[in-house]
Amino acid sequence: MNNTASKISENTSKVIVGKSELIDLLLAALAAGGHVLLEDVPGTGKTMLARTLAKSMDLSFNRIQFTPDLLPSDVTGLNFFDRSENRFVFRNGPVFTNILLADEINRATPRTQSALLECMAESQVTVDGETRKLPDPFMVIATQNPVETLGCFPLPEAQLDRFLMKLSMGPLSESEEKEMLDRHLNGEPIGTVSSVATPEDIKKLREDCGKVYVHEELKDYILRIVRRTRSASPEGTLSLKTGVSPRGTLALLYASRGYALVKGRDYVVPEDIKAVAVFVLAHRCLSEIIEDDRKQQFIRGILASEPVPTEDWSRP
Repeated sequence: MNNTASKISENTSKVIVGKSELIDLLLAALAAGGHVLLEDVPGTGKTMLARTLAKSMDLSFNRIQFTPDLLPSDVTGLNFFDRSENRFVFRNGPVFTNILLADEINRATPRTQSALLECMAESQVTVDGETRKLPDPFMVIATQNPVETLGCFPLPEAQLDRFLMKLSMGPLSESEEKEMLDRHLNGEPIGTVSSVATPEDIKKLREDCGKVYVHEELKDYILRIVRRTRSASPEGTLSLKTGVSPRGTLALLYASRGYALVKGRDYVVPEDIKAVAVFVLAHRCLSEIIEDDRKQQFIRGILASEPVPTEDWSRP
């Protein structure tokens, strides 16, 4: 495993029990410069995971609790008139941070949700015609509850497409849940966590991710997988309105590189692509059937039936 990623993963695992693969996927998204949507029921540790990740990297962390009355300016910031200086002054919103937790993002109105579009796509904010860059690195970790729908506004396709991956915390085994109890006997373990990586380490991680080699055969493999999402399922398991966008094709490439780097390689292998494909592509499939598990099943079916190329994947 990559040294920086390994230190962050081990540090995060001191707080988050039994989620090493999930942490690796989050780190792959971070390395690739992407954002993550965490969808699961309340109480599964989504907020704790985001806080621990930020603390492990000595990065600034802000949390926004999304509610129906939240305004775009509550996210991005606003200009206000400062009487002492007799001029308008910009007050930074909570989006000016390294790790932003957008908690229960689907509780905000579409207008407020859209305030994050420019932030996520271009790492900048434009208010009253003036554009301001966000801190580097910048990452959004958004959460939503898949069960409760009252007072919620489903994320539009354009917003979903901005998330590199959509992940779920998943259940704990009985032994993992007992270990969680043991860790919390003397208070929250996050209080004992210290940073093991600097912002410069994360920038270097992202630079290295951009240098990860991808064989021509694997580029074709990525294209075949994505293009199959744009046709109806031959098994009839899913009725698609449209498949994955070209942004999704790039997302699969970036996520595969990030995952390869986290696993300690400077080149991508087919297993990297298969490891991230469901989390990158499923939420980008627009379907008449809204259940995520059906979309994931559809992507897994493609992965199972698409021939995997066999080559020496290391750099020539």
